[in-house]
Amino acid sequence: MRDDAARRRTASRVILLPLVFLTVALLGGMRVTPDRAFVFLPPPLITLVMAALLASLFLRGRLVRLDAWLGSRHGVLVNVSHALTLIALFFASAQAFNSVLPEQGLLHWMFAFFFLWTLWNDQFSAFDPRRLLRSLGVLFGTAFVLKHMIMAGLSAPGGSWTRRLAGMVFEGLSLGTLDVPAVAPATGYISFFTLALYVIGLALVAPTPDEPGEVRLLLREASRLGPTERRALREALEEERS
Repeated sequence: MRDDAARRRTASRVILLPLVFLTVALLGGMRVTPDRAFVFLPPPLITLVMAALLASLFLRGRLVRLDAWLGSRHGVLVNVSHALTLIALFFASAQAFNSVLPEQGLLHWMFAFFFLWTLWNDQFSAFDPRRLLRSLGVLFGTAFVLKHMIMAGLSAPGGSWTRRLAGMVFEGLSLGTLDVPAVAPATGYISFFTLALYVIGLALVAPTPDEPGEVRLLLREASRLGPTERRALREALEEERS
């Protein structure tokens, strides 16, 4: 059973995950113009900074365990394959931010500041893989709703007078910089699929229970203790429990 699980995990890391993250990297920059033309936008430099901060969170939250991905216990080809997968994860992260980041204007920098502030504060928070996935789901979900539902609705031509009035108020609050490029509604669907695929990929990256975890590492360290140290550790645990 363990051999089958290990083979499935290896197959997902070698085949499935690179395909998922490369698809996210492609679709994250895809926009559909009103005349149904496809436009690809490369990731802005600011999204690479966000991806670097997010990669730090992956390591701190142990969503990505480098000792399980790279090391001497793997062969050369496996290490190369895993390294390429992690690189694909980095650029997929950048394109996930690109998918929900306004293309220009003051709103572009407002969203960028929101992402940077959130990611920077998260550097000093305690995360486990599950909590980190939930946090990223909320982060990208909020940005998706703001850009592809609220902003797209306000900047769409026509509509009711209440929507036009709300658009004028929002443009006034943004100092007249509500310069949102016109895109087709299909852009929102592409972005939704991209973010969903990205979160699924992160869930596949998350360590499985049969991989070496913190509990096993603690047990390994405890096995190296002498009898006196084990007795002291047992007494400390009993005091903590009581």
